[in-house]
Amino acid sequence: MTEEATNQERAEILTQALPYIQKYHGKIIVIKYGGNAMVSPELKQQVMEDIALLRMVGVRVLLIHGGGPEINRTLEKFGKKSEFKDGLRVTDKETIEIVQMVLSGKVNKTLVNLLGQKGVRAIGLSGVDDRLIQADMKDPALGYVGRITGVNVQVVLDLMNQGYIPVISSIGWDDKGNIYNINADTAAAYIAGAVGAERLFMMTDIAGILRDKDDPSSLIKTIDIPGLVELFDQGVISGGMIPKVECCIDAIHRGVKRVVVLDGRVSHAILLEILTNEGVGTMVMEDMTDGTEDHETA
Repeated sequence: MTEEATNQERAEILTQALPYIQKYHGKIIVIKYGGNAMVSPELKQQVMEDIALLRMVGVRVLLIHGGGPEINRTLEKFGKKSEFKDGLRVTDKETIEIVQMVLSGKVNKTLVNLLGQKGVRAIGLSGVDDRLIQADMKDPALGYVGRITGVNVQVVLDLMNQGYIPVISSIGWDDKGNIYNINADTAAAYIAGAVGAERLFMMTDIAGILRDKDDPSSLIKTIDIPGLVELFDQGVISGGMIPKVECCIDAIHRGVKRVVVLDGRVSHAILLEILTNEGVGTMVMEDMTDGTEDHETA
């Protein structure tokens, strides 16, 4: 392949992406970042590149993250064993201090640094900053695991209006001074709704929502809330997908136009979902009869 042909192909790719860039210019995209895309150094770089490119073409991007694997490693260094109940980390007083240190310190600032290296302006926040994520105790048996009671997103909107990418760690607070560990999917649903996001991307380690959890080819590309309810009734959605799909529904009810359960194991998954007609996950909408929009027309 000649250099001239390569340049011609690059120009063609950019031209094909133009309608998608125009559609999302000035719109808010929220990305819940986690899973293998957060652990793999190569995938992490690609996610940061995707986010940087979107910001540079005028998309307003907000990144919300967890950091379970890093928390596990740090707890082990402190000689503490991780305990889970119904998929949630049991969080005593010492553990919440470590969680806050890891999420709002190491993980958050690493992501801000990576985005800065890609040439975009990013600022790290936790849910405590400007009282962003308000919470109370979800269940005394879980300790300092929070249930979100409200969000205050003005600081997030202010930063995006100034051209920054806010990077938010899923930590909450209450008016008694307690700090809570918040499920990042839940935080993303609340915040995406509050900022009026066009899209919420929930990055995961599977292809999307599957009719058969053991068969990646059974991927459901587009589904609405009634369809999800039917899958729940049939027992198709089970295990770890239950809270993620519930967060998808919650985000739609809070005003997010579309939620995508995105396969974070795919290289440049975010760009493939936004700037092409292929799609690499499952798009969730409120009602398929509202003027069907799928990966081919999204």
